[in-house]
Amino acid sequence: MSQTTAAQHQLGEVSNILWRERQLLELLTFKLEEEQLVLASGRTRWLTHATREVETVLSEIKRVELDRAVHVEGLRAAMGLTDAPSLRELAEVVPAPWDRIFEEHRNALIEAAHDIDAVAKSNRDLLNRGQLATREALAALGEIEIDAYSPTGAATDRSLSLRLVDEAI
Repeated sequence: MSQTTAAQHQLGEVSNILWRERQLLELLTFKLEEEQLVLASGRTRWLTHATREVETVLSEIKRVELDRAVHVEGLRAAMGLTDAPSLRELAEVVPAPWDRIFEEHRNALIEAAHDIDAVAKSNRDLLNRGQLATREALAALGEIEIDAYSPTGAATDRSLSLRLVDEAI
């Protein structure tokens, strides 16, 4: 296989990996939105399952990112580049139509990252509100004092103990 043919093959492999990464990022967005629906519904018994699914997709994304790094290294060698290029740098040095294809992958990955960031931020906000509501409910029942913990999480009052509430009493 000539150097040009090897580089073309490597370009195709990297593009296929980028497609897979895009699909996984779309799946991650979906799983985060599922998690958000569970949080918003208050049906937290399913939260562990939703979170596990998010973690599974994240693990697969890490595996694909490693695969991409290996293939980009092979492409770097096949194209005679001195350093491992970013996707932007790669799009600037590869021949047409690969330059456009890699630029489209780059733009789609950036958009997916923004979407994921927005959903993850919303999920964190929902979790924080849920935690605050739980603490306020426990305080209203006299189970804890709102200021019972320091910002580091240490109990500020050593005499504080959680009590079980017996609804029958």
